[in-house]
Amino acid sequence: MSAMSDLRYHDAVQAIKAAILQSQYDAARSVNEKQLLLYYGIGKYIAQKSRKESWGQGAIEAISSQLQAELPGLRGFSTRNLRYMRVFYTEWRCLDGGPEDGENGESGDSALASAEIAGPPSSEILHLQMPDLRDFPLREFLGISFTHHRVIIEKVKAAEERFFYIRRCFSQKYTIGELQRSISQDDFHHQGSLPNNFLRTLPTPKQALQAISVFKDEYLLDFINVEELGVRDWQDVDERVMENAIIHNVKNFILAFGRDFAFIRNQYHLDAFGEDQYIDLLFFNRALNCLVAVELKTGKFKTAYLGQLQGYLSILDACERKPHENPAIGLILCKDVNRSFADYVIRDYTKPMGVATYKTSKDMSEDLRKALPDIEDLRRLLDANEET
Repeated sequence: MSAMSDLRYHDAVQAIKAAILQSQYDAARSVNEKQLLLYYGIGKYIAQKSRKESWGQGAIEAISSQLQAELPGLRGFSTRNLRYMRVFYTEWRCLDGGPEDGENGESGDSALASAEIAGPPSSEILHLQMPDLRDFPLREFLGISFTHHRVIIEKVKAAEERFFYIRRCFSQKYTIGELQRSISQDDFHHQGSLPNNFLRTLPTPKQALQAISVFKDEYLLDFINVEELGVRDWQDVDERVMENAIIHNVKNFILAFGRDFAFIRNQYHLDAFGEDQYIDLLFFNRALNCLVAVELKTGKFKTAYLGQLQGYLSILDACERKPHENPAIGLILCKDVNRSFADYVIRDYTKPMGVATYKTSKDMSEDLRKALPDIEDLRRLLDANEET
């Protein structure tokens, strides 16, 4: 019997393999943590020296050049990156709320919580601290790349909002493109505020809160252009035309919805009691472990939509749901809604449902359109990633 087929050692192989992979992960995480702490410490050092010693405008350029000369092949310490390190420190130091570095003869460290790493000399740099902010997500902060931090600092100013995107990057393993898209869509302000009845209808509070966090109250479908659909106004767009536009751009639709969504099909056929019914869009959400039925409406929210969706969910649970799956969830996706009214009427329905709105390219400001990536470039990138 060959070693490859000897099942006696299967458990041992799996245990050793798991230990190797965990060790590799821990090593990579440790490298990233130490790099971030180093960058933060260098940023602090440059900020303090610039203030106390009145460095000239060419100081950072000179330091970068000399570092390159003394450490040939050194990467990541260009003039621009050293400036980013200073910004990395000062942006978080500013949110800390303590005195500016150098004021009152102090370094400003009294409001910082220590997060030291062991190392040789240069204690001014390697005595590293993180901001002493309430609910500061230190683990997540040290778990994402410096480039992710740069994007968040450049695009987001409030501490709580930064925490949100740091946690999102860490938990969802966002690429830079996904992070930029999430910020462009203003996910922080659209998360968990849609009218819904999840707490009353889902089996456990944990599942309900998870569902609330998964769905936004508004989605940016920037890949849909009304003019390209061949109509003059939203009043002339029917649901099927809109649905076809979404299907044609289903990858982008899932990007807008979230990475845990898997598309099943459009016009999903339900046949119960001799009645043919069709769900506009049917998804499966891996995090929630349930089917998600989406009904697309191009006009304003109406209470009749809830009754229609409740019927679909009843049939999905009775005829389509697998034994290990949670109850199906429904989402009305419409152009406009009175949120207070929707929140009031939805509470008496027995199936878990929510109501969200959407915007398209026609509804976006010119500044927002320019900030978003070109849809053709995004499509080519997605296709390239899929091939890889």
